[in-house]
Amino acid sequence: MTRILTLLLAVIVTITVQAQQTVDYRNTLTPIPQPKPILADYPEYVMPILEQNHFEAPPLIQDPKGNLAVRAWRFSYNARGIIEIPNILNSKQTAVVCVHPWGVDDGQGWITPKPNGVAFGGTPLKNEGILRHSEKIINPLLKQLRPHVNTILYSLPGDAIQPRTKAYRTTFTAPSEQDRGLGRLKMFQKLQDFDYQARPIPTNLRLSRDLPVVDYFKQFRGIDSSEHYNGAGYWNLPIPVMKTIEVNENDIVFFDNQGYSELRKFLKAQSIRHILLLGYATDMCVCNTTAGYENLKDDFNVFLVGDATQATHPANKNAAYATNQALSYAALDLLITQVSWIQYKVRKRD
Repeated sequence: MTRILTLLLAVIVTITVQAQQTVDYRNTLTPIPQPKPILADYPEYVMPILEQNHFEAPPLIQDPKGNLAVRAWRFSYNARGIIEIPNILNSKQTAVVCVHPWGVDDGQGWITPKPNGVAFGGTPLKNEGILRHSEKIINPLLKQLRPHVNTILYSLPGDAIQPRTKAYRTTFTAPSEQDRGLGRLKMFQKLQDFDYQARPIPTNLRLSRDLPVVDYFKQFRGIDSSEHYNGAGYWNLPIPVMKTIEVNENDIVFFDNQGYSELRKFLKAQSIRHILLLGYATDMCVCNTTAGYENLKDDFNVFLVGDATQATHPANKNAAYATNQALSYAALDLLITQVSWIQYKVRKRD
């Protein structure tokens, strides 16, 4: 009995020490002379960021078996500038999470409803721009990281139900190649069979004499994806991963309605500590959906890949300025990196 109690006490002490393990971090900010613009590789997608003051801080993460260099930055009003931080992550404890890569207007069958419906980027033209972005930036990044990281995961809206759970590997299913093919066929058929013809913008509005502006916007909003414009049942369709992203058989698709606790449980079970976050849209779904950084940043070391995301951009041809601003605000409480700052390092044998 004494031996059992001693062992239990030792286990409890070990767990407590591990839970309370801390390090002393010297928050030294060294000015960077003549700093170069950040996020300057793809100005058509993100306007470069340059502050008056840039500083370099010591690494936050230096994993013993680190092989993934991830330089990152954040902004601090109190520090009076941008703080750049080099890091070395263990790639086997790293997941890439791509938020809401909706497959709309990409030839898979799901399209923006006609004549005036709204989906994803908002209009078919904006969706074309997002598809080009994913093809040029996100898909190559995923192919580059896939051999090295622990997990690649996509989040999509809705429930974890067939045919999507058959078309993709999920947190609880691992369909065979044949089953995935059948699942995709059923999913595409369902998308292609839907009637995408809905109702147009109203041609006549009834406005009061005293408050015509109030009534005008009540009846003719800037964004409306209700049944009037999108048709009944549109949002119940099985949204696929966009065609411009080549989903690997081992990639995971997670559905928002599974809930954050399920996502956290899955990632922790894979021994994930670090998240490289990307996807759409920077200021909305990447921020506050199930797999968004507002959830993840309390449980994981999150790095938002700034040029592998696009913000919503009403009244603009592209998202360059909007993405710049969304990332700038996010950088108050989040580390931002970029594609060229993520580099796999081949480790020498110990």
